[in-house]
Amino acid sequence: MNESDSYHFLNLSCTMATWPLPTDDDKENLLLSCRYDDLNDVQGFVTKFGSDALSSVRDDNGNTVLHMTCGNGHIDVLDYLLPLVSPSVLSAQNSAGSTALHWAALNQHLEVAQKLVQFTGADLIDIKNTAGRSPLGEAEMIGWDEGARWLVQEMKLDETSQHDVNDNEEDSPMAMDPAQDVEVEIQDADGQVAKMTISGGATT
Repeated sequence: MNESDSYHFLNLSCTMATWPLPTDDDKENLLLSCRYDDLNDVQGFVTKFGSDALSSVRDDNGNTVLHMTCGNGHIDVLDYLLPLVSPSVLSAQNSAGSTALHWAALNQHLEVAQKLVQFTGADLIDIKNTAGRSPLGEAEMIGWDEGARWLVQEMKLDETSQHDVNDNEEDSPMAMDPAQDVEVEIQDADGQVAKMTISGGATT
């Protein structure tokens, strides 16, 4: 091995250096930082342990950094995390089967829900928790019509649903009249289908 080869090997070894492993306390502190919108501490975790470590962190209930961030509506932390975490974290389900999008819907964080779906794709809306509810089902259950309508617009409707929702001239869910009530079908954990009407919010 000549001097040039030796120098190249040294540089390669440096770039492939392994990150230290976070302790349980480090992981717990990261989840708390995501919960309480402490972006500086989240960034400090990545600086110390690398971005790959973000994706493996879970609490005792299986909640990820995105569950904590999205359930509390922290846009700045979410914007930082989205490009760094593994795609599997966006669809990761906790012990109750809920994703970060479920939590965003339960807490009525529209901008968070929009960022999650637009970053990942509408398939995220189809995931059901152990109660048999999708994020749309959660939004409807708590009466969050604004979020439910947006999720309907984004989700991949089957052929039957498209005929129910759209006119001949407006055959895309994105073209719905905001003031128009929309009827959707939601299937529960037992396979029962219930029709739900999402209010357009028109005033009388």
